[in-house]
Amino acid sequence: MLPFARVSVIGLGLIGSSVARAVRQHMPTVRLTGHDADPTVRATAERLQLCDDIADTAGAAVTDADLVLLCVPVGAMGAAAAEFAADLPADAIVSDVGSSKAGVAAALRAALPDAQIVPAHPVAGTENSGPEAGFASLFHGRWCILTPVEGTNPAAVARVEAFWQALGANVETMTPEHHDLVLAVTSHLPHLIAYTIVGTASDLEQVTCSEVIKYSAGGFRDFTRIAASDPTMWRDVFLANKDAVLEMLQRFSEDLTALQRAIRWGDGDALFDLFTRTRAIRRSIIEQGQDEARPDFGRSHE
Repeated sequence: MLPFARVSVIGLGLIGSSVARAVRQHMPTVRLTGHDADPTVRATAERLQLCDDIADTAGAAVTDADLVLLCVPVGAMGAAAAEFAADLPADAIVSDVGSSKAGVAAALRAALPDAQIVPAHPVAGTENSGPEAGFASLFHGRWCILTPVEGTNPAAVARVEAFWQALGANVETMTPEHHDLVLAVTSHLPHLIAYTIVGTASDLEQVTCSEVIKYSAGGFRDFTRIAASDPTMWRDVFLANKDAVLEMLQRFSEDLTALQRAIRWGDGDALFDLFTRTRAIRRSIIEQGQDEARPDFGRSHE
């Protein structure tokens, strides 16, 4: 039995369009309605036939939904929810895909005080954005973290869990605060570092006569892939999860200082021990199926 019969997707960028494609593939009988605040995106979604219906307003998109999934930047969650609050069916479940959770949960509760809300975060994505960037297998084998607050109806949580499992995701549940701390380490801090390194390289371009980009090695190229992620989304993530990000950034700064000291004093043993530990972490990620071990990070050499 399907967990939901009528799903509304608000926001049709990379994640929203991937959800729509995945629902089409895995739950073809589900009635799928979509909306995006950008009329250009709505037109593209119409052309791609992402949904059974693309509504011009958020309210029209949710009128008969039993699941409403907000796929907008975390800074826009509250405003997006307020747009359809008056039209939301009393028995509908509202969820989201934002990568910070405590602030999103509070914003959704403020906009929808009487709704059943089950915040979620599918830990999946690419550096691309927009409705044409989505694909149905984006969530296959990836984690989706549910962060229901205390007192949430367990039946609603179970239905949202079943929905993501049907799309191919593995599901875990944790508190919003714990989620934000974990993701500050695994996602937010790496993006911040990537943005910084690529920004530094850009500043050095004039000094090096464009040789930074011309002679980019694999490591720098991988940073530029991360740094190409959607700027609106990541601006909102850092502001929404600033406490956890600043805590992890302080820890990173301390570790970086220790590494700097090891290099200055020629402490090869410390460097070797660190690099050995980090190599083992990479192998663990592959063993747990969160990446693959294709040579050269899967780059094609054709």
